[in-house]
Amino acid sequence: MMIPLVDHDASAALGRRIADRLRPGDVVALSGGLGAGKTTLARAIIAALGYADEVPSPSFAIIECYDPPALRLPLVHADFYRLESPAEVDELGLDDYREGAALLAEWPEHAGGFAHEPGCLSIRLEVAGNGRTAIVVPGDDWLERAPWT
Repeated sequence: MMIPLVDHDASAALGRRIADRLRPGDVVALSGGLGAGKTTLARAIIAALGYADEVPSPSFAIIECYDPPALRLPLVHADFYRLESPAEVDELGLDDYREGAALLAEWPEHAGGFAHEPGCLSIRLEVAGNGRTAIVVPGDDWLERAPWT
C-alpha cells in the first residue's frame, strides 16, 4: 500500500492511525534514506500515544524507552543507523527492552530486520516532490487493523 504524505499534517495523521492500532509486541519498522521522515513519523506515533514532551532522536543513545503513564503502552524507540552488524542488537539487550512493549525501529535493516515477525508493520519512506510517500507492508497481525483503513 502506498500512502502519500504531502505535508507534516499527513505524517501526523498516519502516526495517529498507527498509534491507535499499536499493541505490545508490535514492531513498526521505519526505513528510508537520510531525511526521508523516519524520525518525524516516529515522533508523531509517540505523541499520538500520549507523550507530551519533546521526543529526542535516539541516534546516539540508540534506544529510548517510554512507559505508562506517559504513553498508553510501553514503547521502545530505537535507531539502528550506527550499528555495524546485526549481531550488535544482542549486545544492546533489545529483547529485554521489548518485553511487553511495542518497538519503533528506525533503520531496521541495520538490526537484521523485523519483517519476519507477524506483528511487524514495515514502512519505507521515500521523498516524493515536496512530500513523502509511505510504502506500507503489514505483517499478518496487522492485516485486520491496517492504518490506511
